Amino acid sequence: MELSSDRAVARLEMSQIQNEDGEPFNENSDGDYESLPPHVSVTTHMTAGAVAGVLEHTVMYPVDSVKTRMQSLQPDPNAQYKSVYEALKRIIKTEGIFRPLRGLNITMMGAGPAHALYFACYERVKHSLSHIIQSGGNSHIANGVAGSVATVLHDAIMNPAEVVKQRMQMYNSPYRGLWDCVRTVTHAEGVGAFYRSYSTQLTMNIPFQAVHFITYELMQEQLNPHRHYNPSSHIVSGAAAGAVSAAVTTPLDVCKTLLNTQENVALSSVNISGHLSGMANAFRTVYRLGGLAAFFKGVQARVIYQMPSTAIAWSVYEFFKYFLTKQKLEQEAASGQL
Repeated sequence: MELSSDRAVARLEMSQIQNEDGEPFNENSDGDYESLPPHVSVTTHMTAGAVAGVLEHTVMYPVDSVKTRMQSLQPDPNAQYKSVYEALKRIIKTEGIFRPLRGLNITMMGAGPAHALYFACYERVKHSLSHIIQSGGNSHIANGVAGSVATVLHDAIMNPAEVVKQRMQMYNSPYRGLWDCVRTVTHAEGVGAFYRSYSTQLTMNIPFQAVHFITYELMQEQLNPHRHYNPSSHIVSGAAAGAVSAAVTTPLDVCKTLLNTQENVALSSVNISGHLSGMANAFRTVYRLGGLAAFFKGVQARVIYQMPSTAIAWSVYEFFKYFLTKQKLEQEAASGQL
């Protein structure tokens, strides 16, 4: 990206003289954008995170709809699918082309602010802990802890959106739309229904995000050790991080889906009346309904969804961080000439 100010160019060139190891950068590279300036503003992280979050959840949303249905413990005969492709094909054919997008609106409403806080918190905590643990170097402990702390804030916003989204994604969902679902759930089950799976969500997402961030940073160390802006390394690292973390946390995701959807047919078959709550109860119910195999229902769809979604999130986030940081330097250089 060419800057209009000679002063800005000089500042960028100075920031690219050496990498973290004190070695000269390739003059043709895009430079160590994470040091332009040394500490990227919270606003930059939040803006980049919000855009990345919305795109992450929207681009692969139809696959997420399939995953929710495939995790059903007692699916309707008309909603039993052999693969992600077969499921999407049948849903579109029998329920309409827009059916796989049902619930997308509430997801977008939650994803923006949730991911803004998520990435801003992650970067701030990672930076602080890395200075304590590794004197400013990369620390896997710092990455894991930062990801876990950021998840607590992210899930506090996204959990209600997840409840509404998954209820609207289910086969034969009784809700006419977003607000009908919110009103019906609030009236029938109370406001607490939107946070019934919060503890399970955290139990799933804290290890998910810890594995996610550690894997991403580990891949970056191998593919992009100088932390240049390198789109291909961000995509590959993000995809690998998404696949690994999605696969290992699928059992917890199945339990979360059961708590969010409160499948009446499944709960009735094991003589559970009222509403199922609590992670321990969810684990027992899943096991009673399908044994160990039930904990991995929808794992294929979950991995297929997470790989591109996480790759998109990281590549978009890193791009916007790069773009907004350079834009800020342009503005600072222009105002300095006045």
